[in-house]
Amino acid sequence: MPFFYMSGDEVRAGDKITYHGEPGEIESVADPAVDPHNWHVTEFGGGVMVKEPKFFGLVFIHDPANDEDLQLVARAE
Repeated sequence: MPFFYMSGDEVRAGDKITYHGEPGEIESVADPAVDPHNWHVTEFGGGVMVKEPKFFGLVFIHDPANDEDLQLVARAE
């Protein structure tokens, strides 16, 4: 069960993003199909961890496909 941005691109760890207009990065993806014992998966059903150090720190987003403030800027290398 991969996660996607509103644009339709798949969310991947290391992606460069903006969150509420601030630069950040996808720190991790908690995918129930890949890691069913991850605590994010057991507590929230999966999602993505966003690192945006200026205002938010770490933010867990359960449904990135419906979060208009999460935008892909560049793919991870």
